[in-house]
Amino acid sequence: MADYHETDKHIEMWKTKKLIKGLEAARGNGTSMISLIIPPRDQITRVTKMLDNEYGTASNIKSRVNRQSVLCAIKSALQRLKGYNKLPPNGLVLYIGTIVTEDRKEKKIAINFEPFKPINVSLYLCDNKFHVEALNELLESDEKFGFIVIDGHGSLFGTLSGNTRKVLHNYTVDLPKKHGRGGQSALRFARLGEEARHNYVSKAAENATKLFINPATNKPNVAGIILAGSADFKIVLSGSDKFDPRLQAKILNVVSVRCGGENGFDQAIDLSSKILSNVKFVQEKRLMEKYFEEIRLDRGMYVFGLDDTLKALERGAVKILIVSERLEISRYELKNSSTGEIVVKHLNKEQENNKSNFWDSANSRELDIQDKMSLLEWFTEEYKGFGCTLELVTNKSQEGSHFCQGFGGIGGILRYQLDMRSFDEFSDDEEVYDAGEVSDDAK
Repeated sequence: MADYHETDKHIEMWKTKKLIKGLEAARGNGTSMISLIIPPRDQITRVTKMLDNEYGTASNIKSRVNRQSVLCAIKSALQRLKGYNKLPPNGLVLYIGTIVTEDRKEKKIAINFEPFKPINVSLYLCDNKFHVEALNELLESDEKFGFIVIDGHGSLFGTLSGNTRKVLHNYTVDLPKKHGRGGQSALRFARLGEEARHNYVSKAAENATKLFINPATNKPNVAGIILAGSADFKIVLSGSDKFDPRLQAKILNVVSVRCGGENGFDQAIDLSSKILSNVKFVQEKRLMEKYFEEIRLDRGMYVFGLDDTLKALERGAVKILIVSERLEISRYELKNSSTGEIVVKHLNKEQENNKSNFWDSANSRELDIQDKMSLLEWFTEEYKGFGCTLELVTNKSQEGSHFCQGFGGIGGILRYQLDMRSFDEFSDDEEVYDAGEVSDDAK
């Protein structure tokens, strides 16, 4: 299971993905949107001087509106940099500017943060959009492994990076069958068959070089390679003089699978799970297998659904909180102006459109929205306060997809047994969510 450090890294990666999505959609007028990336080896003083020079240059922009917007953005960037005596260890990223919202209103954006790992890119751009390519590369540069699944029916080349499994190339082959004829025909067919198999292995070796060697660096673009297949082709390929020595040195495992193609790819991932134990995809599969095993054993050591999970969290019973990256539930803090009471509600998109969820029927008054945020984002900020670890899962593995679709995308593994039915019988002085605080339909 991922430790706190790994958990934090995965959460920071999710936050970066969420940030990228918002930044990519943002657009502005003119060139007033600044993208500034400062790598760890740079100096704040150099960047400050560069921005001072840019401020002088921007003063000459002819368009008054654009000139003011650009000058305002540069001034804001300089102000943000003043908050740093020195660069953070992983570098610094700033996105600052005026964007145009969907209802055509202008909105100022100012974001600065240290990325979750070193960002070795230097960038300064003024444009009508934010440039997030370097952040995308930061996510993609997680350890990547190459897979070659080869048998007598075809070859598949793929990669596994984090929890992302990708097929790069997949093709079938029709090799000559063995014949029972005697004499010269048998020798001729055997020779033709051997030649076809040799050519097939050579083609696979060539494809491996094309897909797994970076032509710019002449080095492998994967951290390791897994060879898999149902016949002896995987062994022949690994020992072939056509197979690039740079890739031979990267072979981590050779496994036998029952079939080829994408099913063989999945089997190869499972069979190599110990070697790839640091890859998020494998960690996710292990976590979900453990969760579903608890459900099968039915020992009262698991919880699922929004209401029950929140109740178990409040009691400190959750050891591992499991939440789908696609959980679309918002957490509202609503104030009843008649009583002064703050009510917490968790609503999905359909419930957000139902005005009764924001209405105090007893006093015929609308509830005031004090705060609204994604429940998933709230979990990323608050989970440590509940004494649990937080695991974000995708729908990319079969188990993760089943959890997201069949269990509402939220649940947990408990540290001690709980009978969830007993929550309905708590006395009034126990600190739990009541029916007014958690929507029954939000499971």
